[in-house]
Amino acid sequence: MRPPITPIPPRKSQYGIDPALVKTRVSELPGMTSVLLKELFPDLPEVIYPGAGGVSAVRKATEEALKNIDMSRIKPEHSVNILASHHGFTLLGGEPYAEMLKTLKDVIEARTGCNNIRLRAGVGLRFRETEEYIKRYGLDKHFEGKAIGVAPIDQGIPIETEIGTLYGIRKIYDADWIVHAHNSDVREVHFHRQVDRAVKPFGMSYARIETRSTYHQNLGPRAANFTARAIFDSPFVQGKFAFASFLTVAPNGIIGVDADSDLYALNDRVTQIGCRYYGKMMTLFGEIDECIAALDFPCPVVYVFSAGVIYANFAGANTDLYDLDLPLPAYTWYTEAFYGKAGRPLLKDIPPLNPAIKMCVHNYAWTGYPSAFFSEHIPTVVVGQEQADLFNRDPQNLTYLKHAVVAETTEAAMEFAYKTTGTRKVLIFDGAMGGINVSEPLAELLLKKAPAVSERVENELLPKWLRQRGIDMSVLGKAAS
Repeated sequence: MRPPITPIPPRKSQYGIDPALVKTRVSELPGMTSVLLKELFPDLPEVIYPGAGGVSAVRKATEEALKNIDMSRIKPEHSVNILASHHGFTLLGGEPYAEMLKTLKDVIEARTGCNNIRLRAGVGLRFRETEEYIKRYGLDKHFEGKAIGVAPIDQGIPIETEIGTLYGIRKIYDADWIVHAHNSDVREVHFHRQVDRAVKPFGMSYARIETRSTYHQNLGPRAANFTARAIFDSPFVQGKFAFASFLTVAPNGIIGVDADSDLYALNDRVTQIGCRYYGKMMTLFGEIDECIAALDFPCPVVYVFSAGVIYANFAGANTDLYDLDLPLPAYTWYTEAFYGKAGRPLLKDIPPLNPAIKMCVHNYAWTGYPSAFFSEHIPTVVVGQEQADLFNRDPQNLTYLKHAVVAETTEAAMEFAYKTTGTRKVLIFDGAMGGINVSEPLAELLLKKAPAVSERVENELLPKWLRQRGIDMSVLGKAAS
């Protein structure tokens, strides 16, 4: 067995406890090991990060991708907004995404003579989050004071679309041109179901709260996808859209950078990556019969990472989140709304949360996202009174601790979980790069199950998933090249 991979370190943030309070990482405990993702799925693509080239490899890949982009419409006297989203800064430490953003500015400036290039970084429910990232990665200095975070409660701008008036954030669109700078990581596949993933930020990070709320509460995880497409297709946005640049990501790391002035062509390639590579990891996680889920990553509860899969996705891994024939995942806000006061779903179409998760050990994860649904339905142990107090003060998590218990230390929490559940299988959500930190019994199970999962995805599930999304199988070869 391999030693554990060093997890992503704690970060100083208003949304999490002081990093000094994180005394022990779960991967440091006895019986923990790691599995390289290429051991599970040898056909995963080669990555440029993590790697010997560091973030310089990301800069080089961005420069190479931009060679194919026509920037002739951008004039020296124009203004350009590079649009970012908070999620990119949670990938592999955040440095790769920050480097792509910096390179975009440098290349646009060098090729067009335009020096009024601004960064607009959108958020979700943590309105100050991207402000922290802008300072942490030196983006305020690189953009010469023209880097700001924008929130869905900021001043809006009406956008006339084919379905009526929708609302964007004014500061997103206050330039002559916009560059859509995003990533291919699937993240909330339980929400977007890998439908128009590349277009999603136009209805989310770049939208006013009145419009983005349709995504979560009004229309459900599939029907809502057309709002982002409607905004992007509007004459207003099309008149400003210059091109898109995506950090392409697989569960084992950064593959490269993909840039295109045709966002829908890029979306097809993003969809293939999401279905093929992340689909294998999620399908493999669905083979886990029992485990303790350990949260140990600087993100809100639902967004902590393990092998590129977030906890919210693992909570629904008992179903196929990519199969559009299945109407509702086990978890979305839309799904959660159909639970009655007795704590049970009122619709027979709603599957339960993943019964393989016998307990959750919340060693380190942030506030800033309503997470009580998880502690209510999955037995949860929170490590440290300071972390419990932080959640009790968070308006979005006032009942999280009503369904959880508090342990003084990581060691005590894990011992309690072992004794209570009877399982020694542990899946650690700590963002380990290139691999996955797990307990030895779970490592054995994953290595045993992976070959059959890979064959099933390639020969059965992937063709079905792409067909459901209207994507020609030939895109597989294009994306691979």
